[in-house]
Amino acid sequence: MKISPNHPRFRSLETRERLVKGFQSGVVAPEGLIAHGRGEAFDYLFGEITPKSSRLATKAAVALLLGAKNPVISINGNTAALVSQDIVKLARSVPAGVEVNLFHRSIARERRIASLLKHNGADQVLGVNAKARVRIRGVASPRRSVDAKGIGDADVVLIPLEDGDRTEALRNAGKAVIAIDLNPMSRTSQAATVTIVDNIIRAIPELLRITLRMKPLSRSRLGAISSDFDNEKNLARVMKDMIGYMRGWA
Repeated sequence: MKISPNHPRFRSLETRERLVKGFQSGVVAPEGLIAHGRGEAFDYLFGEITPKSSRLATKAAVALLLGAKNPVISINGNTAALVSQDIVKLARSVPAGVEVNLFHRSIARERRIASLLKHNGADQVLGVNAKARVRIRGVASPRRSVDAKGIGDADVVLIPLEDGDRTEALRNAGKAVIAIDLNPMSRTSQAATVTIVDNIIRAIPELLRITLRMKPLSRSRLGAISSDFDNEKNLARVMKDMIGYMRGWA
């Protein structure tokens, strides 16, 4: 269905259409459509804009990525369907590895996602070769299997979209975790090192923009930015931003 750019809900409807096409092509799992709807409900509570508190988190996230020895971006179906081009640009800019990691896992869907990423410019996509996998302790889902050269060896992992048990397990394994999650109260948001509470279609382009701006900074400056960030306090700011917006309606 072609959506008019003049429609007041154009961005939201366009996003849904891309997810539907992703589902029809086998990139998005049917459960991913439900997950998107839940996240979009939280986006309404912020007025569908990026709150100031999330911009602080984005800066801290970029500092972690640029200061990492082996940063890796974890990709699921929704992420690939919505922001694959910007994900590839971000991975090149850092630079960072890109790994397919799925809850509803199948070899066919992994290959389709990898193909989509490569179509958008990715040179290498990890997580598709079953022989190269190791297990993360504390994860009950198929996401426990990760690429030994990717998430398995990463010191910083960017996890777009909610994934609570894996976030906790990666932190317990000594890795820093950057989460993108519209629900500031989720286990993912609470357990992550840095949580960007924002819609992924805004968050990834903003991460790319800030990365390009911060690349000239020294490692000591990057370290200071990331260490000064307090995720718990920033999530409290996020809640205030959300309550403030709703009070405007009340």
